[in-house]
Amino acid sequence: MLLTSFPAGPLQANCYLVAQGPGSGCAVVDPGMDAIDGVRAAAAEHDLTPQAVLVTHGHFDHLWCAQDVAAEWGCPVWIHPADRHLLSDPMAAISNESAAMLRGQLGLDGTLPEFVEPADVRDAVDGATFDVDGVTFTVAHVPGHTPGTLYYLIDYPGDEVSQVMFSGDFLFAGSIGRTDLVGGSHPQMIDSLRDKVLPLQDDVVVLPGHGPQTSIGRERTTNPYLVQIAEGR
Repeated sequence: MLLTSFPAGPLQANCYLVAQGPGSGCAVVDPGMDAIDGVRAAAAEHDLTPQAVLVTHGHFDHLWCAQDVAAEWGCPVWIHPADRHLLSDPMAAISNESAAMLRGQLGLDGTLPEFVEPADVRDAVDGATFDVDGVTFTVAHVPGHTPGTLYYLIDYPGDEVSQVMFSGDFLFAGSIGRTDLVGGSHPQMIDSLRDKVLPLQDDVVVLPGHGPQTSIGRERTTNPYLVQIAEGR
């Protein structure tokens, strides 16, 4: 198994490339703002060919370059139907005030790049599985951060790790995703954590959308949100 990643854009969102090994097709998870050059560099370094783009949720720092990767390599984009509209209008996920602030922070001149829905968009729905050149991904729908937030799970061949989760902004080391943005819901987030995280094995490695990797076991015992849910609070 080959896993490589890099942080991209002003918000340093993690973009991942996942493959069976060098010289094969790969999945690109969350190619956000300024990610296209990093995808090209990682693909060239490991002789990989992107065959799918996997989007964990519709926020701009996770899908900004989805259309670029899809167009350059002619591959499909997987996203939950509830967030699909954000492929062509990522600013719809934040308030007008936040959008204006973002333009200022990014040094934009008031205009944004033209976002067009990729030619091949596929629905990533709860329980779905699909194969990318020998790597099988399982989809879990975990609303709360956005209505269409997902995590993707793959089996990992090893003795100490059973699976790897690409959690986007759903679960972080020591924290969880915000629920105060457009479409966010704290009650849904709590339900998602209880139903789709706590049942997982402790040895599942979590690769989040920002920050360092963690594990389900570590989060189960140290993440205050998961601790409270487990204790029924």
